[in-house]
Amino acid sequence: MFDSLIRFVRDQYGTDDFIPLHAPVFRGRERELVLDTIESTFVSSVGAYVDQFEKNVAEFTGSPRAIAVMNGTAALHIALRLADVVPGDLVATQPLTFVATCNAIAYCGASPLFVDVDRHTLGLSPTALEAWLTEHAVLDDNGDCRTRIGHQRIRACLPMHTFGHPVDLDALIAVCQRWHLVLVEDAAESLGSYYKGRHTGNFGTIGVLSFNGNKIMTTGGGGMLLTNDVLGKRAKHLTTTAKLPHPYEFVHDEIGYNYRLPNLNAALGCAQLEQLPAFIESKRTLAARYIEFFKRSDLQPITEPEGCRSNYWLNGVICQDGTQRDALLKSTNAAGVMTRPIWTLMTRLPLYADALQGPLDNAEWLEARVVNLPSSVLPS
Repeated sequence: MFDSLIRFVRDQYGTDDFIPLHAPVFRGRERELVLDTIESTFVSSVGAYVDQFEKNVAEFTGSPRAIAVMNGTAALHIALRLADVVPGDLVATQPLTFVATCNAIAYCGASPLFVDVDRHTLGLSPTALEAWLTEHAVLDDNGDCRTRIGHQRIRACLPMHTFGHPVDLDALIAVCQRWHLVLVEDAAESLGSYYKGRHTGNFGTIGVLSFNGNKIMTTGGGGMLLTNDVLGKRAKHLTTTAKLPHPYEFVHDEIGYNYRLPNLNAALGCAQLEQLPAFIESKRTLAARYIEFFKRSDLQPITEPEGCRSNYWLNGVICQDGTQRDALLKSTNAAGVMTRPIWTLMTRLPLYADALQGPLDNAEWLEARVVNLPSSVLPS
């Protein structure tokens, strides 16, 4: 079975050389726009391409405002700041995620509250969140959600659209509204994914995208906040060192962050965004081929949730057990076809081992079984 999978992957990419998990593709105007930036000398945080990139991303996603920053983690940090997450707060999130999700919570002096995921989305489970809050939380006289023991404020809910597959947003929004939680979407992996016809990142108060080198499109390093005009203005101020406009004086009115995206990176992003629809179609074609291939195996492909249109950033399969998972990882990597397990649960990391958590049966089940497969855009 593993030999036939290796051959199948090699056939998709037309090579017997090493096949990475996800590689960037530069087929458009990347060189032209980056060289234009160099020739203009505006390569740092001031330049026309930053404004253009923000405008183009806002239009593509349907967001009222998009604010470019240096990476997705910086975007998450600012998103939680905008959500009024302060030291001592809790933020409900999933343990099955990349560590940046939780690190951004820690940057605010807050702590993660780990809630289980759903198997069909791989993302934060509304049912598990509701169950934990019902047992362990109350709304105080001011309408704040607090733990019954210790009265710690639970300020926000931070789900991640894992591998580009949207979480169950309708149900999650309903839970957040009942418990007065601010919804912040970690949409770092889901650029080009839609939930019931609406782009991810637009359902919460703030959404966050990533343009890291391994994402569906890249700026080398970069991120974006999606939000409304009021919070967008606030985000721009915080991420540009909280500097007040002035022809020549340096006046800063609060602690800000030097999270600005360089014009050089934004130029690359503008060129990549022009190709994004084609990238998405290519990746969906690859996903369909994987799904068809695995009909003849005992491995279960991960597919988009009902009512969603996923970008299939990373394709994955669910193995029967940990033994089969390990055998798959060993066989494919030894053959030069890169595969990877899903992340180690955040609750197993020493930095978050003492965090509050509910039952994590689904997260633990998936951790032991999921393998990601090569998912780069197919050769033209």
